[in-house]
Amino acid sequence: MFQDEARFGRMVRIRRCWAPTPQRPVVCNGYEREFLYVYGAVSPLEGQLDWMITRQMNTANMSAFLAQVHARHRRDFMVMVVDGASSHVAKDLVVPENIRLLRLPPYAPELNPQEHVWDELREKEFPNRVFADLQSVLAQLEAGLPRLASNRRGLRSLTAWPWIVSLNLNAH
Repeated sequence: MFQDEARFGRMVRIRRCWAPTPQRPVVCNGYEREFLYVYGAVSPLEGQLDWMITRQMNTANMSAFLAQVHARHRRDFMVMVVDGASSHVAKDLVVPENIRLLRLPPYAPELNPQEHVWDELREKEFPNRVFADLQSVLAQLEAGLPRLASNRRGLRSLTAWPWIVSLNLNAH
């Protein structure tokens, strides 16, 4: 599995959009700096996504996310690829017995397919939207994450990069 965290909030990310000629699309902008965090882990070969929404990104929440993944995959042994975030290397981090953390090289987010999952979520569920409050952001995440996770074929297509597939096949 490949793990990462992402921040979702009330600030608008302007994206390209379609409009009939000669109209120009208008997008409102929000400058509120309120955010929620999503912990996510994708299994590229299985096309499986685990996630947890939180108010903060810290070691306690990373431990809780690992416990959640452990509970969902009790019978599996997992190598979870993580970046160098401080909560991933903290002494207080509780790592379940069936999970081993493997750190990516520093400054290499392009090696983590979970980053593409976040891009897909933002593109499909959050383009050009201004949210009135953080509860609306939460509602959008709670609707969008299950939609994304239910498309296993799409997740495999998005994340099962050739080098990942070959590494996994060589491990068998």
